[in-house]
Amino acid sequence: MPKVGMEPIRRKSLVEAAISAIHARGSLDITIRDIALRAGVSQGLAHHYFGSKDALIASAMRHLLTEYGRQVRREMKKAHDPRSRVSAIIHASLGSEQFRPETVSVWLVFYVHAQESDEAHALLSVYSRRLRSNLVHGLVPLAGERAHRIAEGIASLIDGLYIRKALGSLAGEIRAEQLVEDYVDRELEVRG
Repeated sequence: MPKVGMEPIRRKSLVEAAISAIHARGSLDITIRDIALRAGVSQGLAHHYFGSKDALIASAMRHLLTEYGRQVRREMKKAHDPRSRVSAIIHASLGSEQFRPETVSVWLVFYVHAQESDEAHALLSVYSRRLRSNLVHGLVPLAGERAHRIAEGIASLIDGLYIRKALGSLAGEIRAEQLVEDYVDRELEVRG
């Protein structure tokens, strides 16, 4: 008899094991068996809960996106005006929580995976749309009709600087968050 209430615990364990396996390998060149061993469950149970490695990988991606969303909401609770709302999103996107080694490895692999997987591409598209939408919401009162263009610039900087910082190619003394904040300030000065 299966233990009642174990499914969510095992699912979470398998998702975390998938993240760990991707980090350890640096790619999606892993098997459901590798993931199941890390989670301490049988390969059959992993298949039972997710059906395939691709479904488990998609769940790991959704998990990271959910964690990122939580971080954005935590930062937004501190925001008291439209400009601080924009800063909250920047901080959530480029703050230290997003740079845990496992998180970085998996995000970089997902960016590549999204080029060949419709589901991964769709998940990254949702992330991109939400990021721009949240930025536009904070920028409209500050920049009017230019809000969409500025939001696209901020989103591009966030994604690009995340990759550069993750790969260690951003000069040590340069803070990614500050570069984006400087861009926002310059763009808003143009309107003022």
